[in-house]
Amino acid sequence: MKTKILLGTFAIILGLATGIYFFRPHTFHGTVIQSPETSYDFTLTGGNGDVSLSDFRGKLVLIYFGYTFCPDICPATLGNVNQALKQIGAKAEDIQLIMVSLDPQRDTPEKLEQYVAHFNPTFIGITGTQEQVDTVTSLYGIFYEKKEGSEATSYLIDHTATLMVIDREGYLKLVFPFGVTADEIADDLKYMLRQ
Repeated sequence: MKTKILLGTFAIILGLATGIYFFRPHTFHGTVIQSPETSYDFTLTGGNGDVSLSDFRGKLVLIYFGYTFCPDICPATLGNVNQALKQIGAKAEDIQLIMVSLDPQRDTPEKLEQYVAHFNPTFIGITGTQEQVDTVTSLYGIFYEKKEGSEATSYLIDHTATLMVIDREGYLKLVFPFGVTADEIADDLKYMLRQ
C-alpha cells in the first residue's frame, strides 16, 4: 500500500515538474519591445522592383541594416539568420529577412539581390536614394557613418548592427544585438511563430 502511495505521489510530482517546465514563460535572447504603434511602413527598391514592409504582413519580418562591402559583421549576421532558418525548418516560410542597404552609392538593387542570395535565396535586399535611406534609418534608430577604408574598399561604414523582428501584425517586437547565435535566433523565432 505504501509503495502505491509513494509511486502515486512521485507521479504527481513528476507531472507537476513536467508541466512547469513546458509551460514556463519563454526567456527571450533578444530585447522585447512593446511598441504601441505599428512599425513605420517604408518602400524601397529590390532586384525585382519596389518592396514595402507591409507586403509581408502575416509573416515575421527580420529587418537588418547593412551593406555589401561590410567585411565581417553583416556576413556573420546573415549567416546566423540562415542557420537559424534551417533549424526552424518548414515554418521558416513564415519568416522574411529584408536587408536595407546603408550604402546606396555602391549597392544597386541587382548587387544586393546577388549578395543576400549568397546567404539564402529567400532573403531580400533593398535600397533607395540617400534621402530615403536616411529617413528609414532615423525612424528605426539606426546610426551609421562612413569611415575611411583601404585603397580597395575606398570607405567602410560603421553602423548599428542589430536585427529587428516585426511580428505578423506589423509591430516591432524584438531586437537582437550583434553576436546573438543562430541557436538563440531560432529559439526566439520558433516561440514567436507559435503565438
